[in-house]
Order: sequence, then C-alpha cells, then structure tokens
Amino acid sequence: MPSNLAIDDNLIAQVQALGGYKTKKAAVNEALAEYIQHRKQLALLDDFGTIDYDPTTDTKAGRRQ
Repeated sequence: MPSNLAIDDNLIAQVQALGGYKTKKAAVNEALAEYIQHRKQLALLDDFGTIDYDPTTDTKAGRRQ
C-alpha cells in the first residue's frame, strides 16, 4: 500500500547509518518493527509479579515427556 509520509530526513539518515540500510523503505520498516517489539516488551513488564504459579510443579519432569 503506497503512502506519502512527511518523515524527518535527519531521522531517516540516522536509522540508515546505524542499521546500514541502503533504502529509506528498509530503514523505516526496520524502525517500525523494532518499535513494535519494544512496546510489546514494555507491556510484558506490566505482567511481572502478577502471574500465579504452582511452586510444587516439576517443570523438568514435564520436559521429559
């Protein structure tokens, strides 16, 4: 899907230089993918300490099956 976006040329140039990308498209796609990954990781941090587990579960035995 073609899009016309007004993106800061300096930001694109920095992404291209840091990542070694030859095209603006590759730089933008990778930057978006990393942004999504980072946001998902931040969302996981909210779950720390909220998940109950059974300390008597033998996880090693479950792996042997």
